[in-house]
Amino acid sequence: MAVLLDADSRIIVQGITGREGRLHTERMLAAGARVVGGTNPKKAGETVALGGEDLPVFATVADARAATDANVSVVFVPAPYVKDAVIEAIDAQMPLIVVITEGVPVQDTAEMLARAGDTSRIIGPNCPGLITPETSLAGIIPATITGSGPVGLISKSGTLTYQMMNELSDVGISTAIGIGGDPLIGTDFIDALTLFEGDDDTQAIVMIGEIGGDAEERAAEFIAENVSKPVVGYVAGFTAPEGKTMGHAGAIVTGSVGTAQAKKEALEAVGVRVGTTPTETAQTMRGIVEGIHA
Repeated sequence: MAVLLDADSRIIVQGITGREGRLHTERMLAAGARVVGGTNPKKAGETVALGGEDLPVFATVADARAATDANVSVVFVPAPYVKDAVIEAIDAQMPLIVVITEGVPVQDTAEMLARAGDTSRIIGPNCPGLITPETSLAGIIPATITGSGPVGLISKSGTLTYQMMNELSDVGISTAIGIGGDPLIGTDFIDALTLFEGDDDTQAIVMIGEIGGDAEERAAEFIAENVSKPVVGYVAGFTAPEGKTMGHAGAIVTGSVGTAQAKKEALEAVGVRVGTTPTETAQTMRGIVEGIHA
């Protein structure tokens, strides 16, 4: 099994003819993903030669779905056009929409999420996407860092997603989901924890948070009541100065709200072991997996 993304996932890329769209479509194909086409209204009817395949370009997501039966869309369009692109995918009833673009206005995200309702699941925006190693990739996560294994990974940070995958390369990942670090996102820690809790092949979960907001604290409450699998955490930003945005738009501390220490304490209070570094976090998870298989 895999979470959200498996060998049957049929992916289209909105913005497939752009520089980033072409680059990462090629990498998705190399990772084994079934990319079945893309969209660009100005180049409908053409094809794009990528990864040894000629991928069809459609005018709309609805056209692409009708022709290919796609069930995942990865969005590589500039921030000012993301809202329209995502709403187009929602209106086409695309089940999973992965928004890679950063700099999307929060108001636009709010409108996208409201429109999505229960029709479409959105990952992002401002995220690296998700990967089921050795099976499929929807986004920009490097596919060669690690192989398949029993650990589910949820992360606000793209680069820390990659680092944790590398640190756990000897253990392996079931699915890694980069949820993004904006103040408002489509799939949060609780959503992802729910998915991993229900996945038979995920035996333990790593959760990487960061300063700002209260997502980690809410996740801790959820874990206490709803998650039976071991969870290990890491919170980035212990040295961040108050009032300064660090990296992500959502990573800002105001007073005592959103500090790394507060998040660490909330998680540890419900039995989540929190590492002080990514390496220590990985070592803790490695010990848990070894114990499961002992």
